[in-house]
Amino acid sequence: MSKLKNKVAIVTGASKGIGAAIAKHFANAGAKVVVNYASSKEDADKVVKSITENGGTAIAVQADVSNEADVTRLFEETKKAFGTLDILVNNAGIYQYQAIEEFTIASFHNQFNTNVLGSLLAIQASLKSFGENGGNIINISSEASKSPLPTGSIYSATKAALDAITIALSKEFSGKNIRINSILPGVVETEGSRSAGFIGSDFETKLIATTPLGRTGQPDDIAKVAVFLASDDAAWITGEKISVSGGIYGV
Repeated sequence: MSKLKNKVAIVTGASKGIGAAIAKHFANAGAKVVVNYASSKEDADKVVKSITENGGTAIAVQADVSNEADVTRLFEETKKAFGTLDILVNNAGIYQYQAIEEFTIASFHNQFNTNVLGSLLAIQASLKSFGENGGNIINISSEASKSPLPTGSIYSATKAALDAITIALSKEFSGKNIRINSILPGVVETEGSRSAGFIGSDFETKLIATTPLGRTGQPDDIAKVAVFLASDDAAWITGEKISVSGGIYGV
């Protein structure tokens, strides 16, 4: 497993769920990983411990990606620890499903500040850190960007914005050897989807019944695709939105 040997990667929001799985898979593929977290230090330390106990290299760095000073510090700590950066995964994100009558200005800004502004700040900082060989950016979007669910208008809008950023920047990076792609997960079993009530609900049952591959996604399903996009196997792929949803959104 050396697809990412000697690469340095930042994975934002990597203390749990999809981010944690990506960090572990990157490390297994040979990358040195920065496990970013906003508040869950204990969980981030567990991810780092899991990586190092398996012979990998990782550090945990606290940073709220919606805060410019925090993002600057995240990249400074990465450079201090590893000297350079090759891969950025914008995974940090929040969602609040609310009927339009219930949404608040605060919930709007919370979601857009983390999901959109945070990704833009991290991308901007990464451009100063990528070496002479260019770089690789993976945005963790959502199938909600193209198939929004009721009460998810704001969250879906943030992910649609992130996909637009992916496409626009793939063109803006022309000639710079920087690739950027979006991964669009379907419903994945994580701490967040369980606490939100998706897992074990009638909604999940109906979803599985109409999913060609017949199950809810797991974080590892997303992480394996992230490794592919981060590796030279995907050297001629940029500006793409790749669905990882068990086929349900492809029918």
